[in-house]
Amino acid sequence: MPGYLIRGLAVLLLALCATGCATSKSYVVLMESPDGTTGAIVVQTANGSTRVDKKLNAVALDGKTVNTFAVEPPRVQQDFSAALGAQPALPVTFRLYFDTGTANLTKASKADFQSVLSTLRERGPSAVSVIGHTDTEGKSTWNEQIGLKRATAIADMFKKERIEVIELVVTSHGESNLLIKTPDDTPEPRNRRVEIIVR
Repeated sequence: MPGYLIRGLAVLLLALCATGCATSKSYVVLMESPDGTTGAIVVQTANGSTRVDKKLNAVALDGKTVNTFAVEPPRVQQDFSAALGAQPALPVTFRLYFDTGTANLTKASKADFQSVLSTLRERGPSAVSVIGHTDTEGKSTWNEQIGLKRATAIADMFKKERIEVIELVVTSHGESNLLIKTPDDTPEPRNRRVEIIVR
């Protein structure tokens, strides 16, 4: 996925630069992925292919040269400010934890829920997934149910707070997707959670 993000950004930067760069020639530049990784791009021109695999390295699209060159961040900002400003916000994931066998948030997670609300209000209407999880204590059918109760409780809290969403998906993984791998019938507080993904 990071490679896809980089290629998508590089193509977007290319398209905007080709129509309105502050510089005199068009070029494509490889940007770092939000997670700090850098993939690679291959640019094909009349003179052949050029592989770019270092962040902030670029290749001109004039068809005359195939050599890469480094681009300073201020120049990238100047040439691609519109493209960089148009990037959508990245998904954010939150984890909230629950008391054993209940849909009641722990004291610490009640406080953390305020951060979730703040993020949702700042971003505006978003697509939100709420996924309930459990530890391996008890039967798997019960854990599936308690995971759904936890996810539903969080969704109800969003409604109570009048959080606007584009889409709200509420599901349960029960004990099938453990954060901390444990044997059966093992209490593990970090597995008793709801994961909230905001896109």
